Order: sequence, then C-alpha cells, then structure tokens
Amino acid sequence: MTTNSVASSGGSFRDTPPQHIDGGARTWIVRGANFVVAHSEVDARAEIERESADEYLLLVPDGLTVAVTTGQENLETTGPSLVVVPPGRSSVSPRSSGSLSRVFSGLAEDLAALAWNASSYARTSDAVAPLVPWPDPVGGYRLRCYRLDEFREEPGIVGRIFRCTNLMVNVFAPWTAPRDPKKMTPHSHADFEQCSLTLAGDFVHHLRYPWGADLTDWREDEHLRVESPAAVVFPPTVIHTSQSVGEAVDWRIIDIFAPPRADFSLEPGFVRNADEYPMPS
Repeated sequence: MTTNSVASSGGSFRDTPPQHIDGGARTWIVRGANFVVAHSEVDARAEIERESADEYLLLVPDGLTVAVTTGQENLETTGPSLVVVPPGRSSVSPRSSGSLSRVFSGLAEDLAALAWNASSYARTSDAVAPLVPWPDPVGGYRLRCYRLDEFREEPGIVGRIFRCTNLMVNVFAPWTAPRDPKKMTPHSHADFEQCSLTLAGDFVHHLRYPWGADLTDWREDEHLRVESPAAVVFPPTVIHTSQSVGEAVDWRIIDIFAPPRADFSLEPGFVRNADEYPMPS
C-alpha cells in the first residue's frame, strides 16, 4: 500500500512541539509515503534505542560524538558522519549536547504514526511507487560508517550520494553564500517523493503544481520559507527547487529518497558506496 500527500508537507521544526520526548532527547518527526525522518535535540543523558525491521541511517553533525551499539557491534564516531545501522536492536548515545537525525523506511510504522504531517497520509494513493528493498549489502548487514569530510563534491557529480537497501540520501557539502537566483534547478519526479532536510540556514522551497483536467484541483505556486532545522516533502510530479537565502555561516541540506533512485544509481561515480550496496538485477 502506498500513500501520498496532495500538497507539500512539513516545515520548520521550531513551529511545532516535539512529537516525542524521552529523557535527554526531544524528537521531531516528519514522514513520507516510504520514509520517516526523526530529528532529535539531545544531551549526554540520551540513549536512543530502536528495534528496527530494516536498515536505517544516522546523520551525525560536525563536532558531535556518538556511540552506536547493536547486538554484535560497537562503533564511536565524531561528525560529520553517516552511519548505516543494520536491522535489529540498536542504541545511539551522544557524548555531549547537540542534534542528530535518523532516517527510516516506511516500515517504522510507530514513528510514522507520530509524525506531525501524518494526516497528509491518511488516505491511500498509487502516485508513489511502492517500497521494494534492494539486494542485501556485500558481506551482510553490519554497522557502516562514512566520514563525510572524506568525500568531496566533484565536478559533474551531484552532491554526495549514499544508499542502503531501502533508502538513499544526498548529503550536500555545506556552502557559505546564498544561492544565485539565476542558477536554480527546477525539476520534478514522476513517481517518488523527495524530502529536503535542512540543518543550517534559511531556505525557500519553490513549488509549482501540475495542471490537470479538473480546474478545481489546481493549486497556486508555493514559495515556502523555512528556518532550519526543517524538513519538507515534495510530492511526485510537482516542480520544485530550493534556494538558500538570508545570512548564515553555512547552509546545509540533505535530500532523502525511498527506495533508492535508479537514475542516480546508474550514473558512474554518483553513489559513493555503490560497491557495498548492489543494484537489483
């Protein structure tokens, strides 16, 4: 079963109370049809435990050190890092105060039910392609950690893309100047959603909705300004582009897709960990 929001959903986390509070963690949750984003403000008391049916992604920002524990492995990393956490029981423990983000597939139904935009997915739709897992990782499931400062953005390659069996993220390197308004990149996706998770700086997400035969379904363009941290989900077929605005030390944005995108995966060099996560036959 797939679901889809008619319009974009989400926004700045500070515009709503956290959806979950547990000890040293205050968590905001936004969902899509096939994914769930959980952004947490944490302190050193926090111990975020999870029993997961499949892999999930942990984004650790600059300077924050976290310990990740599963039934078989222990890992400690200081951000900026991306950690792939295997199925089963896991625990994430920060060593100091800060923020971290986790990205789950739609199988995290308990978190999806808590999302502040859950009502956008109350009805079913076939607009979004279903979540179909990709092949198991080479060498089996285990903790995998990618130090993001070891992966530079390269000419001709879009951002820094990583995938696992059920998710794909594009972690753009931070930049220090507002986006040139003459160099926007409006585009749309036929049958999957995109979530843009912004972690620093102000952004305007520009959206243009397609016109169908029913005039009463037409929507005005949106120019949604958000203050980070924020997450916005763009529906299929909606033309969208994001613009960094205002003043900031840097701007940080991460695009999220589920399942992994085949078009990016077919481009040589785009997916930085493609050797560990094979494509379907």
